[in-house]
Amino acid sequence: MNPYIPESLPPEDLDYSNLITFVGQANAALARYDGLLQGIINPEVLLSPLTTQEAVLSSKIEGTQATLDEVLEHEAGQKMSPKKTDDIREIVNYRAALYMASEALSTRPLSLSLIKAMHALLMDGVRGEDKMPGKFRNDQVFIGRPGSKIEQATFIPPAPLPLIDHMEALEHYLSFEEKDALLQTAIIHAQFEMIHPFKDGNGRIGRLLIPLFLYQKRILSRPMFYLSGYLESHREEYYERLGAISGERDWEGWIVFFLNSIIEQAGINSNKVKGILALYDRLKSEIVGITHSQFAINALDAIFSKPIFKTTDFFVRSGIPTRPTASSILRQIQNAGILVPLEEASGRRPATLCFHELINLTEGRKVV
Repeated sequence: MNPYIPESLPPEDLDYSNLITFVGQANAALARYDGLLQGIINPEVLLSPLTTQEAVLSSKIEGTQATLDEVLEHEAGQKMSPKKTDDIREIVNYRAALYMASEALSTRPLSLSLIKAMHALLMDGVRGEDKMPGKFRNDQVFIGRPGSKIEQATFIPPAPLPLIDHMEALEHYLSFEEKDALLQTAIIHAQFEMIHPFKDGNGRIGRLLIPLFLYQKRILSRPMFYLSGYLESHREEYYERLGAISGERDWEGWIVFFLNSIIEQAGINSNKVKGILALYDRLKSEIVGITHSQFAINALDAIFSKPIFKTTDFFVRSGIPTRPTASSILRQIQNAGILVPLEEASGRRPATLCFHELINLTEGRKVV
């Protein structure tokens, strides 16, 4: 097997007429989802757990084993095994790379320099930190079973020498006015994965490009559309469809798969957002009624943005001016059963509390 030579973009002989129905349905589904986002005053607060869940699922495709609960518990100061801590650090880095790039897009477009900056952040202090973080690879890599040789490879990405030319062509396509932005997103993601420009972390960076590009194209009002749930649950087909591009030049099969993933995941994401909004509205009334405090909404926003937390962290993040007031509000919310203790206070150690209902909604778990 020889190294793959990427096609020029846009792909030749792509029959757009075969894709019109899927393109229309995917755009409509995504527009409905984005309509929900636009109606939220503070989506970064309310949907913070969804962003962390995306980082969990995208990293899970690459083999990490940490859950949303474990990431939140770790960030609240709970002790984990070294292996679990390593997995969590990869997830936290993914989320940090998304936030950094999202902010950067307010002043500059997606570019190779931004992609490399994302990669450097993704690889910071984790497995793969010795694999040229923030730099394109300078040697040949291949995809295959662990321990296999290049002769047994299932896919060999482009050789290192022409790699920068392929990436510059992809960068040019990022600013190309394609017939449809979702179709273009599908092509960009697949081409990036097949070029495989980094020694490690290509899958995660490629999935980060999806919401970022849609945000740049103003298809999304915020870069908060997460596809990794679908791709993780359809992992085998995901890799088969990518492989069919390099093996059979089957761009249409990949694009149909990608657009279907948009349609299905937009519905799932919309239902989660609706559930989170309904929970927020219900608890707004409940907590105001329970506490009779002008700081009730401060408390509500604090537990939504970080649903597992130490009480001392709550005092800082809530912005409630005095600790006795914050303690009283927190105690009333806990007595109402909205928060449950993961770890009771002991001596100088503060309690760790959990907002289970929000976590269950985020993970799609049914509460019995």
